Amino acid sequence: MITYSRVIWLLALVSLLTDISSEMLYPVMPFYLKQIGFSMLVIGCLEGLAEALAGLSKGYFGQVSDLTGKRVSFIRGGYLLSALAKPLLAVSPWIFWVFGARLLDRLGKGLRTAPRDALLSSQATPQTQGQVFGLHRGMDTLGAVIGPVFALGFLLLWPGLYQGLFLLAFIPASLGVSLTFLLKDSPHRSLASQTKQVIPFWGYFSYWEKATPGYRRLVAPMLFFGLMNASDAFLLLRAQQLGWSENGVIALYIGYNLLYALAALPVGHLADQLGMRRLLQVGLLLFSAVYAGFAWNQQKEILWLLFAVYAIYAACNESLVKAWISKITPEHERGTALGFYVSLSSLMALLASVLAGVLWQMLSPVWPFAISASGALLVWVWMVWQGPHIPEQRVIQG
Repeated sequence: MITYSRVIWLLALVSLLTDISSEMLYPVMPFYLKQIGFSMLVIGCLEGLAEALAGLSKGYFGQVSDLTGKRVSFIRGGYLLSALAKPLLAVSPWIFWVFGARLLDRLGKGLRTAPRDALLSSQATPQTQGQVFGLHRGMDTLGAVIGPVFALGFLLLWPGLYQGLFLLAFIPASLGVSLTFLLKDSPHRSLASQTKQVIPFWGYFSYWEKATPGYRRLVAPMLFFGLMNASDAFLLLRAQQLGWSENGVIALYIGYNLLYALAALPVGHLADQLGMRRLLQVGLLLFSAVYAGFAWNQQKEILWLLFAVYAIYAACNESLVKAWISKITPEHERGTALGFYVSLSSLMALLASVLAGVLWQMLSPVWPFAISASGALLVWVWMVWQGPHIPEQRVIQG
């Protein structure tokens, strides 16, 4: 029976509270944006730009975290920014204000993610890497169950009162921030001789040049997959288009996150036992099947099944790539390696969301889902071909 450290549990609880806050808003944001006049293209651009900012900042702050030896200050600051963004959404429906609040929220995510993942990885052994990330992702996703339940209850009592929901979301977010004050950096993490360097914002992009072949073989296809994986907001809007009410869509999203939360830890354990490559390949096939279903299925009842399968895909893929990267990179550059990956992944998310919005608006909703399903199959073929050449053992520190 694996025993998790105090740091792992604290980070898991912080993520639980933060995701309760974020997911109170996530399933209703597409409807709110449509209500205040955003087109599908603008929604795609907003979601994509927000994720791109998060990604670019993840890479930079991951590198700074490695060079300074600090993790906790970035984690705390990131959660604080995201917490402050929630009540700001309630101030005004002006398009640029909403953009600004969303960008602040994503900047907070970018500030904390790579340092947090590096700190998590430092608390795991080679045999428990997948389980540690699976536990964290499971708690994160449990928050994604509780948050929409709160949102659904609130909107049933006060339909359309989005500003009140934005204010309510600040409460769990602020509780999460308070828990970060119980975290401390390990004394031996200091790299004082390097902290006086001036760190350029784009400097972490040079990491690709010194990355190992295994890292490149893993990251390259997953970045292409990111181009196929637009914001989940399009799945929710597709469900509404097929006949689900706003509250019904939230219920679908709750079911998806509940199954995801239940599956994350067992899948992490399976990855440690069977290998991350096999689980990742299964996830890619599931993603392709789900997106094909969203493209061509016209029966709204089938969406329960599609969201359930999508939850298993998410459990297979969302945390495994980070856990795999953590295994094959040394600790002193782990924040940079993770930051580089999530940074470019978010740029791919920007392109994916904008492209999905254009295809949806100019052609039909079938096109973005069909293209994504086909692209995921190509990535699966790559992983079958090149996956055996990617190591899964913990790298020797050097």
